[in-house]
Amino acid sequence: MKQLTIDVGGTFTDCLVMEESGELRKFKASSTPDDLARGLFDALDKAAGAHGEDLEQFLADVELIVHGTTLGINILLTGQGAQVGLITTKGFRDVIEIRRGIKNLHGSMFDQFIEPYRPLVPRRRRLGVSERTLYTGEIIEPLDEAGVRDAAKRLVDDGCEAIAIGFLHSYANSTNELRAKEIVSEIDGIYVTASHEIIPTWQEFERFSSTVVSAHIGPALTKYLTALEARLKERGFGGTLLLMLANGLVQVVDQCLDRAIYLLGSGPAAAPSAAVRIGTQHGHRDLLSFDMGGTSLDVSVIRDAEVPTTNEAWVGEERVAIKMVDVVSIGAGGGSIAWIDQLGLLRVGPMSAGADPGPAAYGQGNEPTVTDADLVLGYVPADYFLGGEIELDLDRARKALEPVGVAIGLSVDETARAIFETVNSIIADQITEVCTKQGYDVRDFALVAGGGAGGIHAAAIAERLSIPEVIVPGSSALMSAFGMFTMDLGQQYARTRFRDLERIDPGEVEQIYDEMRSEAEAAFAEIAVGEGALEFYQTVDMRYTGQFHEVEIELPSEPVSQDSLDELVRRFNEQYEKLYGYSLPEQPVEFLTFYLKVTRPRRRFELLGTSAKPGDIEQARRGTRSCLLADERVNVRVYDGDRLQPGHRILGPALIDDTTTTVFVGAGSTCQIDPHGHLVISSSLQQVATAAA
Repeated sequence: MKQLTIDVGGTFTDCLVMEESGELRKFKASSTPDDLARGLFDALDKAAGAHGEDLEQFLADVELIVHGTTLGINILLTGQGAQVGLITTKGFRDVIEIRRGIKNLHGSMFDQFIEPYRPLVPRRRRLGVSERTLYTGEIIEPLDEAGVRDAAKRLVDDGCEAIAIGFLHSYANSTNELRAKEIVSEIDGIYVTASHEIIPTWQEFERFSSTVVSAHIGPALTKYLTALEARLKERGFGGTLLLMLANGLVQVVDQCLDRAIYLLGSGPAAAPSAAVRIGTQHGHRDLLSFDMGGTSLDVSVIRDAEVPTTNEAWVGEERVAIKMVDVVSIGAGGGSIAWIDQLGLLRVGPMSAGADPGPAAYGQGNEPTVTDADLVLGYVPADYFLGGEIELDLDRARKALEPVGVAIGLSVDETARAIFETVNSIIADQITEVCTKQGYDVRDFALVAGGGAGGIHAAAIAERLSIPEVIVPGSSALMSAFGMFTMDLGQQYARTRFRDLERIDPGEVEQIYDEMRSEAEAAFAEIAVGEGALEFYQTVDMRYTGQFHEVEIELPSEPVSQDSLDELVRRFNEQYEKLYGYSLPEQPVEFLTFYLKVTRPRRRFELLGTSAKPGDIEQARRGTRSCLLADERVNVRVYDGDRLQPGHRILGPALIDDTTTTVFVGAGSTCQIDPHGHLVISSSLQQVATAAA
């Protein structure tokens, strides 16, 4: 039986098939923004054809599909989701508009000329009802059920397709929210979500905002996923469909539909896990996960081989407070458009040509993109793009770049070079900013580069940043899809309880975790996963009393005692000093939110490797390609990546083409093929350091 992962991106849909032998086979198809499932089935058709089967035969032999999709984030960024209404505690309907005094995320709160934030839910669709729960969980005012019915009817009559319910302190007692959801659910065809189901934690703005976002994207995601499941079954798939979540776990479809927000960024969340898996094979635990696709670039800073998470994310102008893999995305991909700003300066991105019409070289669009520049420079093969499946139009690419060059007084070749250097500079600056904000020196990291455009740009960016080593995975163009093979089935649970060390009761903490374990066991039982198959990982948010931000600390899995709480405080001080360079052990500590991550570990896989002596590297030569290096054209050696063997060593400048991407090895650098088929590029800087040692 086969397993496969499918990552639907903005430009291409990636399909990675794992055979029973452990061999990985990779396929790409153009994404279809008007109907994402069509691009997904195009990729499946390619995989089936490569196996000499029709789609029904192929899917009948597939036991598992893990699916990541950008649909949720695309809906949110374009504002094309459902019309949402909000039912909240009377007197609190403006929480999502007041936010935390943030007038506009990208400007000063004191700037009178900045356009104010426009909430997803306009004020007329935010209705308050009588009810009140205290932070202790005590209900001092029962829910006005008639008021809920009236509010729901008014919202539906006003055109709402989804209703979010957010009551004050529902994280401490969800009784009123649950009853309100039951009442609203009596209306046929309405999508309903309650805030305690999204993030049952304190901070009303963050919880309400996240719930509204989930309601906004939920109906479209529900429609897409239920239709996709049905279509797969119709075509012979009898296995399990899992969805990649933003928190780095995977889950069955039914348990995602009410919590659609967890599907935001579901594709990019997998790339850091792939980076950890591959980087640690080479002895690196401090890594930069770098995934440069057609539409965007995703970067994650990984310390000590731990995939970072955050609950401080924003998507556009919307606060998304769920726990997510910490990935920074910027509009710098192969399809990013080059343009001239009002000052006459060359800019690249964030606008993208996407999958439709795509770069000019694809034959449909006219906008000059990074891919067009790479083609003009000679880095991308016109006759072997996607293994020859798409023949790129060099003349059209040159014509697209010409107006940009005229505007800044450069030839077409010089314009292509300027675009290449500009996008590399943008990316390098972003990586430096991300690392520096966290107090890290970018030179201490190895770069694991993926995405269809990653192999072309990674070495040049690493050289710009003095990063000594770049690892390009064998499936680099499908890096997120590869990462999905490492994901565990799981859910995350949370409970907020404000306690200081003097007032915290070990028995109460144990009871909190017992409640979450019971909830998890019931949820997993619905998908036929028994308690014995589950693993539990406990953490807690802590801070010094009076601080605004928290630090998440692991709590040992043994029964909670006073000694274990004292040990937790010691770990907090230790982690605080590690993060910020100092600690305040004499200061009192607060416990805020208790987390439980519950997983059923999936069957582990091992990549096929070999220690066999490589054959003659000349057997992998494809000839040469004219490339613009610095200021002159040079005939650069080109190798067939699918024919390179572990142990082969290539001295740059060189290009390595395979069926899904191209890797550029700069002058003075070397590329070694490791036993698993990954490309390890050592810069001249690394070679000098090694020689000195």
